Amino acid sequence: MPSSSSPGAPDPAPDTSPDSQQKPESLLTVVIAFAANLLVAIAKSIAALLSGSASMVAEAAHSWADTGNEVFLLVAERRGARKRDARHPLGYGRETYIWSMFAAFGLFTAGAIVSIYHGITELGDTGPAEDVTLNYVVLALSFCLEGTSFLQAYRQARGAATKRRVPILRHVLQSSNPTLRAVFAEDAAALVGLVIAFLGVFLHQVTGLAVFDAIGSIAVGLLLGVVAIVLIDRNRRFLLGESTSPELENAVLVELLARDQVESVSYLHLEFVGPSRVYLVAAVDLVGNDTEEHVAGRLRRIEQSLEDSQYVEEAVLTLSVPGAPVLHPTSDEIPEGVRDGTVEDVAAGGAGTLRA
Repeated sequence: MPSSSSPGAPDPAPDTSPDSQQKPESLLTVVIAFAANLLVAIAKSIAALLSGSASMVAEAAHSWADTGNEVFLLVAERRGARKRDARHPLGYGRETYIWSMFAAFGLFTAGAIVSIYHGITELGDTGPAEDVTLNYVVLALSFCLEGTSFLQAYRQARGAATKRRVPILRHVLQSSNPTLRAVFAEDAAALVGLVIAFLGVFLHQVTGLAVFDAIGSIAVGLLLGVVAIVLIDRNRRFLLGESTSPELENAVLVELLARDQVESVSYLHLEFVGPSRVYLVAAVDLVGNDTEEHVAGRLRRIEQSLEDSQYVEEAVLTLSVPGAPVLHPTSDEIPEGVRDGTVEDVAAGGAGTLRA
């Protein structure tokens, strides 16, 4: 377990803190995704207009939806990073989930519904395939650009998932960072959608049956619908107050019990109030038998030292009820990935050290 200074006297935070490193990385992920989607959307729109391919129309709608979504995610990053104030004592972190929810709804309406509707209207088309060379060129270019964006999101997720020793997909789904999850999911869906669009165009070309192109459009729409529903559900859960993992709760319990002034802990509640930010409530028994005035001061000093952590938005400590059952950590060791305390480790339940 990492060493610590005395309670109430936190060590100065280094300039290279995990939080300061993670925010630029998340912003870079969104910016790369926005640039890639904008270029792809323009190219697909031109190809769709010239070829009339239903699959290309679906892909164009998909990319324009993704481009608009990146704007929502940029707003989410900016507004969710504001410091708490008197009107918002738990900070603005949950606003990140609100704007990410808008992005997910945009993916569902502008991407999924448009693609499915257009595919259905094209099911009766019996015309032969036009010159599809441009479609193949655009699909290949799009795959390269979308792949670049996906690699950035994958790289960001892989580092934290490796430290937590969990699969990358599990980490992305669990993460309290909706920006990473949205970009990762949208780019992965974009790559799969490009393969579907290629098959639709190719089968239309070799068989002369436009139904394959229409089916490709519908398949892309269904794919986007599934991704949008998953993103909406994850944001909904965090807006309602997603609880943290047992791994994080155990790490926080170990940190509380490691403080010289804390005798035992009988209650512990952790709740995400934003990306990698938690609201901490605990009932503790303090060492000694001070008067009420001194106990209140000691509790507040411990709260302030907890809030010095970049991961704790607010800490509220109360005294345990006499005779209340105490909590015991499942392990006194904090895993290496937890000790590193990167923002994404905390977000997904890996936890950084919460003791300042």
